[in-house]
Formats: sequence, C-alpha cells, structure tokens
Amino acid sequence: MKRNRRIKILATLGPSSNDEKTIEKLVRAGADVFRINMSHASHEVLAQTVELIRKVEISVDHPIGILVDLQGPKLRIWKFANKKIMLKHGDVFSLDDKKIEGDANRVHLPHPEIFKAVSIGDRLLLDDGKIELEAKNISNGKIETKVIHGGELSNKKGVSFPDTLLPMGALTEKDYEDLDEALKNQADWIALSFVQRPEDIYDVKKIVKGRAGILAKVEKPQAIERLEEIILLADALMVARGDLGVELPIETVPGIQKQIIHLARRHGKPVVVATQMLESMISAPVPTRAEVSDVSTAVFEGADAVMLSAESAAGEYPIKAVEMMDRVAIAVEGDDNYQSIIRAHATEPEPTTADAISAATRQIAETLSLAAIVTYTSSGSTGLRAARERPAIPIIALSPNLRTARRLALVWGLHCVQTQDAKDLEDMVERASSISISEGFANIGDRIAITAGVPLGISGTTNMIRIADVE
Repeated sequence: MKRNRRIKILATLGPSSNDEKTIEKLVRAGADVFRINMSHASHEVLAQTVELIRKVEISVDHPIGILVDLQGPKLRIWKFANKKIMLKHGDVFSLDDKKIEGDANRVHLPHPEIFKAVSIGDRLLLDDGKIELEAKNISNGKIETKVIHGGELSNKKGVSFPDTLLPMGALTEKDYEDLDEALKNQADWIALSFVQRPEDIYDVKKIVKGRAGILAKVEKPQAIERLEEIILLADALMVARGDLGVELPIETVPGIQKQIIHLARRHGKPVVVATQMLESMISAPVPTRAEVSDVSTAVFEGADAVMLSAESAAGEYPIKAVEMMDRVAIAVEGDDNYQSIIRAHATEPEPTTADAISAATRQIAETLSLAAIVTYTSSGSTGLRAARERPAIPIIALSPNLRTARRLALVWGLHCVQTQDAKDLEDMVERASSISISEGFANIGDRIAITAGVPLGISGTTNMIRIADVE
C-alpha cells in the first residue's frame, strides 16, 4: 500500500460506495481515511460500515483511518401552509416561536434559545445563503427582519446566523448519542461541526478521554476569531469551505484556507481541506480544470489531506474521483516548484528535544539523500513531529499500537505500519531496515534515518537519531 504522494485522501462513504468490494477498490485507488457522515447514517449503518472497513483493512494489510462526522446543531425553519413562499427585496418577514404553519409574512423558528441571542443588524441566511435577511426588531419570541436578497423559500430550510454567537454547544442530543456509538465502534477521529469556541472542543474531550482524535470543522466566523485557541485544543482541523462560503463573503474563503493551513502546520496539527473539490465528478467521469487547480492549491499549501464528499458517497464515479485526486496530488508533488513552496511555509521547531530531533532528522535525511526516515511512535506524537517538518524523504511511522497507526493515516507523509516495540538498539535497526525493504521504500545497501526514544518503549521520549545501512 505504498503511496506515491505525501498528502492523504479522505473519502466519504455513502450509497455509492458502502459495500466491501467498493471500499477495497477505493483503498487501492488511493483512499487513506474514510468519513462516515452522521447527518445521513444511522447507528446500524455506522456499525456495518466500520465492520466493512475493518475487513478491507485486513485484506489490504494496511491501517485505515475512520472519521465519524457529527451533524452538529443544524438550525431549520418550520413549514409553510402552501409549502413555499416567495420573498422579495424590501419585504418585512418574521421568524417567531408560534408553532403554526407559515405564510408570506412569517414562519416558525423552533429554536427558542436563538431569540435572545440575535441583535438588531444581525444577518440571517436561509437555504445555504440564497436568501439574506437583516434583523430590524427583536421582541419576546419574534425576530422581525427586512429581506435583503429574496427568493423562493420552502419547508424546513436551514438558517444560519453568521453575526451571532449562538448560545449552544457543538453537540445536540443526537450528537451525544452518535458520539457514544462512534466510540463504541472505535472510530479513530471524531469531527465536530459548527465549532464556535474552544469550550466546544473541551466539552467533547472530557467525554472522549483520548479514545479518538478530535477534529474541529472550521465553518463559522466565530471560530475564525478564536482560531489560535481552537487549534491548541483540537487534535486536527478541517477547512469546511461549504458553510464558510455561506457565512462569510465567498471571496474571503481562499485566504482563510491559507490562514488555517499555515496555523495548523505551525502547531503541528493535521489539517483537511474539504467541500466541492471535485464536485462535477458526482455526475461526470472527469473534473473541471478549475477543480483540478483547487485540489492542486491544497497540495501546494501543504495540507495533510483533501476530502471527497458526495463525489465518493453518492456520485456515479466514486473510484474515478479518488483516482483523479491521487493523480493530481502525485503530479503536484512532482512539480519542480513543490519543495520550494513547501519549505517557504516551514516553521521553526519548538524548543524541545523531540522537536529538535525531528528537525535535525529532516535536514540529515535530505543532505544524505537517505531512502527513508523511520520513526518509532507509540502515542503518535513523534510521527506528527516528523510530518510537521514536511521532509522530501518518505516517512515510515512504526507503532505497536494499531489505533495509533490508524489515527496517523490522516497525517501528511506518514506510511503507517503496526509492529512490535524493538527489544534493543540492534533489533530497532533490524526491524526498521526489514520494514523499509518490505514496504517498498529501500533496497539493500541504502541508508535510512531512525528516530526513537532511549530507553526504548517509553512514550514521549524521542531523543535519538541513528543513521543505518539497510542490510
């Protein structure tokens, strides 16, 4: 399962891909991690899908990561008497707490906590931003608005409040139940939707207790304002460009994407770029040139992973979509400008022994043109540090913990292998050499760099570099 690229591919599973045969084809085509979207999946489907992925994992003999994406607090209006209405610019339209069917003047908003949070002048965006309202008057149980951008509005469309700090956490009652099921099924990553504040992550971490990585989806303006704090608490980030493009001016999203990737790299946290990357491949066997450029940008920026949503979950060409993303990534990483661009955004190592070792290993490996960097990592932190350096040399992450290897499948450049801890230094070199050969990264006579902690087998003690001949 050796990949010819460093960036990882995160593929969403759904009706087009939710069977063992297709999942295996997706892995062989290039998928490294699979996403299960709890906005659509039941607990039964979650358990079945995890079981299928684990069967494929055994078949391909390579760790596969699983990300369970929680729905989050999705806000929706209620129904209309005539199923839909038409709003025009300048109309007065109200959202209220009366649970009766709506008309051209009002509609029920079944979220009572919202009425106290909204302020005059705040924007309300409905139906994925197609309709924009401005709050003009707030009274008990009623928000009176002026229509800024009108259009057709039908039953149970989503509503977002980009200017309002909503008085709710990142988890609903459904999310708590889904989270419990995800942990029971040993998901490797939990994705939190609509994160607004660092407290949202802290609350979930208290429940997860290290059993899975926490990935914060950045899709709210409030999250951008507290990005540094969120990065410090989260284990990974996602640039969720769909909702970002609804709640913020769409022309600002590319710059925000660069900002998030840069900060994530600086802090050594995995970062995923998501939404509409190969959107046209839902119904077409080839993408547009613009989509190829979009994927290429994420690769050049040094993102850890790029994500397919409906393309692999519900599209007509799920395997072709993964193959195309794989081909684009390989082409970009082989470009003459790739390394210079990646190095231009490199950050200085933290003043710790482990970070200094990782930085020195990259420099030594590139200077000596070594075949690979082999890092022993129990908790995964050493693997993350090695990837943070974005070396031009392949990284093999060896871990005795299969859960760690699966979680690291999301991380840039890491080829993960589960293996026993080395007994001593001689065994460490022999094991690193044999795995480098068997996994296709080195030949006899090549040299590799090995990083580990001495004494062996103690987590968090990376303090050694060894240059070894492959024998």
